[in-house]
Amino acid sequence: MMITKRTFLAACVLAATSTVLPTAGFAQADNYPERPVTILVPFPAGGTSDLMARLMADELGKELGQSFVVENKGGAGGVIGTAVAARAKPDGYTLLLSGIGSNAIVHGLEPKPSYDSLKDFVHISQLQAGPNVIVVNPQFPAKTLQEFVDYAKAHPGEVNYAVTFGASGHMSMELLKHKANINMTGVPYRGGAPGLTAVLANEVHTMFVNQDAVLPHVQAGKLRALAVASAERNPKFPDVPTVAESGYPGFLAVSWAGLSAPAGTPMPIVKKIEQALIKAFKKPETRAKLESTGFVVITSTSEEYTKFVDQEIQQWGNLIKDANIKAPTAAK
Repeated sequence: MMITKRTFLAACVLAATSTVLPTAGFAQADNYPERPVTILVPFPAGGTSDLMARLMADELGKELGQSFVVENKGGAGGVIGTAVAARAKPDGYTLLLSGIGSNAIVHGLEPKPSYDSLKDFVHISQLQAGPNVIVVNPQFPAKTLQEFVDYAKAHPGEVNYAVTFGASGHMSMELLKHKANINMTGVPYRGGAPGLTAVLANEVHTMFVNQDAVLPHVQAGKLRALAVASAERNPKFPDVPTVAESGYPGFLAVSWAGLSAPAGTPMPIVKKIEQALIKAFKKPETRAKLESTGFVVITSTSEEYTKFVDQEIQQWGNLIKDANIKAPTAAK
């Protein structure tokens, strides 16, 4: 076969391109980060998500020798900020604090978000998981979860609970209602804090809420913890059984958060961030900052976190469909 000069040159260009392009991402990763990195938090400053992001920013800055800056873009239960992150340039300089509400539960609710948490993001690492805890005001007659369920069955529709629509605590309560076949009345609140205040004041009977929020109130005797929704008992609530132990095998409903990036972010950069995060949170003094309030440190790989997010989307989507969960008309 005769090879023309043009064909030969084209083949050379193709060979050179195929050799250089795969290494481009690695070259970028070698120098990454060369300027400050933004971590978008899709919730207001001061909450648990914000504190998680600031802890990650601090530790990544130490590991990678560059500033990681937290930027809060709250609204619509995390949807607004997450949508902004999905549209960001995929160069590793805009990251997202991803979590159960805005990257899993939201996909089963209406209206649907403008982004797809599996297609529009590459998930870097799950940082932590925290059990939701079902608490009651001490004046409520039940002292165990089974007594609570028995009371709710004996008084259908009379037991009320604080709920923040679409939050992990909301889904935990819906899952319990579904598993235990109980009829209770939800009282909507705009956030976990006002809902918790209502339970403390005995304005509503109960709620599922993150463990770090209720820990001081349980320790002070202002709330009674009936069960934790994790697979195992939590070290900060050693005497509180799991929901599974209390008669509902397989019950699992934890809040979680991690770090993600826009789809298309070079994988060598993703892996560099993943490894830095895992290294940082292997240190006992760093882990203690989370474990002191009951969080379980995870620090998974990108592949593990992606699989986990997919499983969470499926689990909560199925529950929302089966339980016909709809948005409340108004919240306090």
